[in-house]
Amino acid sequence: MIHPAAIIDLKAEIGEGVEIGPFSIIEKDVSIGEGTKIGPHVVIREGTRIGKRCQIFQFASIGEAPQAVAYRGEKTSIFIGDQNIIREFVTLHRGTVKGGGKTVIGDDNFLMAYSHVAHDCQIGNQVVMANGATLGGHIMIEDYAILGGLVAIHQFCRIGAHALISGLTGVSLDIPPFMLASGSRAKLFGLNLVGLKRHHFSEETLKALKKAYRIIFRSSLTLEKAMKKVGEDEIFQTPEVQHLLQFIQRSKRGISR
Repeated sequence: MIHPAAIIDLKAEIGEGVEIGPFSIIEKDVSIGEGTKIGPHVVIREGTRIGKRCQIFQFASIGEAPQAVAYRGEKTSIFIGDQNIIREFVTLHRGTVKGGGKTVIGDDNFLMAYSHVAHDCQIGNQVVMANGATLGGHIMIEDYAILGGLVAIHQFCRIGAHALISGLTGVSLDIPPFMLASGSRAKLFGLNLVGLKRHHFSEETLKALKKAYRIIFRSSLTLEKAMKKVGEDEIFQTPEVQHLLQFIQRSKRGISR
């Protein structure tokens, strides 16, 4: 059902079964997949692509121009996948030309009230952003990561898969996958064991990740030597530990420890 008080541009593409509440605004060059539900007073700007069966609550702002000083009105976009839940007052911004021109949000994510995704961010699948969590520009978040309330992440940071960042944490360096991070400036506090067990990680995998964590982050070895030691030991030849090593190797900002 599309409420008669909704304002929808004739050039917007609205899928079958889409619901749009009163006083919502859908601009041109917007596509909305079938079964998506949009509440009242939602603003969806041009250049926005939304997938199927999403739920978008009142007062969300999607596809607004990026908050970037260098932005000069270029045509950019935001891509949002299927089955995402976007709660009240969430703000999601388009990309910038310098950052590749697009912001991307995958499938099955839960973005709680007042959370913010800035320009050129890349978010995977089944990510949770609690109330007020904020991403600067150009941030990459892998699948299953959880950001607590009022978490603030510096631009260009990377957050690894299954990482958990507790509320009120400021993140200025990359958070490796599978880790628990907390503090006014994020520090690691071991593995996100509760989350990993909920996702049915085997005891063998948990044991390998625990040992790798101790060597890389809690031994007296330099990071380079610790990585070399872990890479050469047969016990660490699991996909999860290899992903951890590759994530650290590809870091440009540096790794929280």
